[in-house]
Amino acid sequence: MKSKNGRLQTLRMLISSQELCCQDEVLKALEKEGYKVTQATLSRDMKQLKVAKATSLSGKYFYVLPNETMYKRVSSPKTAAEMLLTSGFMSINFSGNMGVIRTRPGYASSLAYNIDNSGIPLILGTIAGDDTIFIVIKDGVRHGDIVAELRNVIPDIK
Repeated sequence: MKSKNGRLQTLRMLISSQELCCQDEVLKALEKEGYKVTQATLSRDMKQLKVAKATSLSGKYFYVLPNETMYKRVSSPKTAAEMLLTSGFMSINFSGNMGVIRTRPGYASSLAYNIDNSGIPLILGTIAGDDTIFIVIKDGVRHGDIVAELRNVIPDIK
């Protein structure tokens, strides 16, 4: 039997890397990863991860994970389950007006989405893969200023 923490991590990865529209789709995706759970268990897991629904540009609803900055107010030590709710950030490097953010596998898409929707005027846009985000920065902007702005989106950036 696989662990709950492993299941939650897998669920987080699935939601951040696919546009899953209903619990049936999520159950099937989990089953492909080796987790056979009931709809009730899935509902509890999704509630614990604070999963919500968002609308795509085409008007289709799909599941999304919450913005990581919501967890900054927690003053007590994190449990193992709460530690799963990290941004997945690993590193950031710059070259001129370009930056590359490395993440844990499956995290780049949701993190790039958060960056794009944070309204940082210094960043022109992002392109995300599975574990890498390419960012384009306005000309003349200091890299330290970008890192300072990104702290609002990626709490564990240094």
